[in-house]
This record gives sequence, C-alpha cells and structure tokens, in this order.
Amino acid sequence: MVSGAQIRLNRILRDGKMLCIPMDHGISNGPIEGLEDPHSIIYKCEDHGLTSVIINKGILKTLPKPTKIGILVHFSSSTSLSSFPNRKMLTGSVEEAIRLGADGVSLHINIGGKEEPEMLEQLGTISEQCHKWSMPLLAMMYPRGEKITNPHDPEIVAHVARIGADCGADIVKTVYTGDIDSFSKVIKGTPVPVVIAGGPKAKTDMDVLQMTEDAMKAGAKGVTYGRNIFAHKTPDRMVQALSAIIFENVSAKEAVKKIG
Repeated sequence: MVSGAQIRLNRILRDGKMLCIPMDHGISNGPIEGLEDPHSIIYKCEDHGLTSVIINKGILKTLPKPTKIGILVHFSSSTSLSSFPNRKMLTGSVEEAIRLGADGVSLHINIGGKEEPEMLEQLGTISEQCHKWSMPLLAMMYPRGEKITNPHDPEIVAHVARIGADCGADIVKTVYTGDIDSFSKVIKGTPVPVVIAGGPKAKTDMDVLQMTEDAMKAGAKGVTYGRNIFAHKTPDRMVQALSAIIFENVSAKEAVKKIG
C-alpha cells in the first residue's frame, strides 16, 4: 500500500530522479534575468523532461493553470537588501503547502555561520510537520557563513548534506564538490537522495552538462538548476539536454547537440 508521501514524491521525481528548476529567487533578489515571468518558464519547460519546480507561494497562488509537473513550495527566505542575507526565516507552514496544492516543501539551510542554530531549529520543526502530513521535504543544505573558507570542501559538503538527512529531509540539495570521487563520498554518507545545485550562471552549456554527467556518475539523483536554465536563451532545450543525461544516460557531448 502506497503512502501519501510516496504519491507526492512520485509527482516530484521520475524513476526516482529529479530535474528541477528552483525559482525562489524573487524574494532574495527580485525579478532577475529569466524570472521576470516565472509562469512562462514553467509552461515552456514542462513538456521537455522537467520533473518539478521550486517556487514561492505567491507564484504558486498566481499560476494561471495547473502544471503537468511536481511543485515544491519554498518556505524559507531572506533578501539581498538585508544586513543578514544568510539568515533564512520561515515564510509558511506545511498545512499552508497542503492548502496550496503543493507536492512538497523546500527549505534553505545555511551551515557554518552565526545564523545556523536558528535554521537548524526550523529544519527540525518543518521536518516533523512534513512527517505528520506525509509531505516530502527538500532541504537545500549549503556550507555558507563566516566559519566556511571553502564551500566546496568535500568533508564540509559531506557533513552539511548529512545534517539535512539526519534532520529528516527526504531529498538533500547541496553543492557539487567538483569531481566524481569526492562527491561519491558525499553520496555514500547521505542516506537519502542527493541532488546538486547549479550555482552561478556557467560560462558554457558544456560546463553545465559535464557537471551533470559527472554528478550522476557519482551517484546523485538529479539536479536543481536555476540560472543555468531559466536565464538560458533556450531554457526548454537546456532542460531537454539535461533530461537526456539524467534519464537516458546520454553523455554531455551528445546531449549538448540537443541545444543547438
């Protein structure tokens, strides 16, 4: 017998893998390039291999029609205008996510700074609520703060990812360490699916696709790329190329041909 959480996860993932566009940047950075109209990006990409999106509740509430993909509503935010941009605060509850029709909840947790204790408490609280309501939880786990000198240090990334799993997240999103061997160790130490963040806009499409291929070889279960998809000149084709790598085991060199 399937559970509510399994049904919702099946809408967020496909064959246990994820190709997701995080589009929660509106609160932190405003209507940045590519996200002036987030609704259009969703509808443009949903038929090209995308499994889900991460959006703020205001974007979810204003969707003109239902989507064909899973929706995670993002409930932790800060702004670039703040004196404390790394201090993420809760902006919603699991019950609200259910009322909005979301398939899951997303939180952003920064580890390594003075704001860490508060955000860990938030993660524990929302995790308990998600478990109560059979709601999948994705935790964006980032090494970020005054105690972090190298956010891509494999030992630090492994620790940060494990925190997300140990606090009850169903999916952990974190940074890629830069090579297959070191990221394999991150995967080995994290007992839930791990997906990678895209980071800043890459210089070339091939950089994005090769990172994806390597991360999948290391054991990642997919990607959550923001600017490298929504700020792309053809976001639908980038999604198509990423889908080929993630779901069809196509190489980056072959997948880049889908972008043209």
